Amino acid sequence: MRMTVLGSCGAWPAAGRACSGYLVEDDGFRLLIDPGYATLPRLLQHADAADVDAVLVSHGHPDHCADLNPLLRARALAPEPAPRLPVHALPGALDRVLALDRPGMLDDSLALRAFTAGARFEVGPFTVDTWALPHFVPNAGLRLTSDGRVLAYTGDTGPCRELADLARDADLFLAEATYADEVPAEDARYLSSARQAGEHATRAGAGRLMLTHLWPGTFAVRAEEAARGTYTGDVEVAREGETIRLG
Repeated sequence: MRMTVLGSCGAWPAAGRACSGYLVEDDGFRLLIDPGYATLPRLLQHADAADVDAVLVSHGHPDHCADLNPLLRARALAPEPAPRLPVHALPGALDRVLALDRPGMLDDSLALRAFTAGARFEVGPFTVDTWALPHFVPNAGLRLTSDGRVLAYTGDTGPCRELADLARDADLFLAEATYADEVPAEDARYLSSARQAGEHATRAGAGRLMLTHLWPGTFAVRAEEAARGTYTGDVEVAREGETIRLG
């Protein structure tokens, strides 16, 4: 299993960067997780739009799903339209993105497959386990397992006990860390810090911690230092274009 970071900005894409987006590949299968703002051009540096085999979305905020629209357009409007793309998301999470075009325009390019947080299902070679995690909108933590390798991803979440189960013994824990040290009181139930991500990684016994969704302008070194204060394993901030092999 390998993961390529397409984007890791929280909220909006900073200059030359993109929001959340991750291409996960195994056994020739390409799974796109969270196609946020500005991720499609970066995806196309690694694969054609028609080569994506499935999409998995943690929640409906546009910095995690807005570029599903141009991805579907690229498949639907090609000289030889691509087959329907399986898109897995929570019920209603993609309604606004899918409503951007005229009714029916993208119907033949999409196979929408709703799941309920807490469900387990298969996507290509991946077994996907999901958890309902606290955020401003319904959000699913995602745990992907293939050939004994595990990638755990929080989407966006506040601190909760379920994160230890999500990331238990994961090879890679991809954790939202919007803030470095402290989360403002108004966001404390629904977003996390790098320091908290380190705490969750320690409780879970995760093998490696990757911080993502940093607020634009946050220094990566500051976030890494905060996480290293609570986690002794390998820590890094997700950077566009980086590819990580699990195992």
